[in-house]
Amino acid sequence: MILHLERLTDIQDGRYDTAMALYAESFPPHEQRQIASQEAILRDKRYRFELVFDGVEWVGLLLCWETKDFIYVEHFCIFPELRNRHYGQRTLSLLQQSGKTIVLEIDPPEDWVSCRRAGFYARCGYCTNPYPHVHPPYHVENSGHRLVVLSFPKALTETAYQSFYKFLQDVVMYDCF
Repeated sequence: MILHLERLTDIQDGRYDTAMALYAESFPPHEQRQIASQEAILRDKRYRFELVFDGVEWVGLLLCWETKDFIYVEHFCIFPELRNRHYGQRTLSLLQQSGKTIVLEIDPPEDWVSCRRAGFYARCGYCTNPYPHVHPPYHVENSGHRLVVLSFPKALTETAYQSFYKFLQDVVMYDCF
């Protein structure tokens, strides 16, 4: 089948609730936007709430931001029952066809799950960046959390990393809570 993305732009879309259930199941609460924030950013033209399809089968979710210089993957997940079928790899390949630098964050590889995730992205060609990175909090009662920044097709220069981090602070996290 042909993998493709379908952009969701309206919370009235019948698939929105299922997408948000997958989102809630796939990410810990401190890494999730509040519902009002998620709904508000749907109106931002730079934000892409993409449903991943293999033909007619809905397989996952790709939530990202696109600028003229890069695409930042804020959240990416495949339905649990469909994992380990190369949908993640195929989705990243589809995204890489944009020709833009792809930036994403992962937990530091300190346990089995995080090491496995780091290995997945390395096999997909993503480079680890050396910059100490703390993602701003999604909730007022939380503090930021340490993450590792990955990029494709090559590591970010310090200038490119600073540009990404400014975008993260000023745009992605603007009015998050």
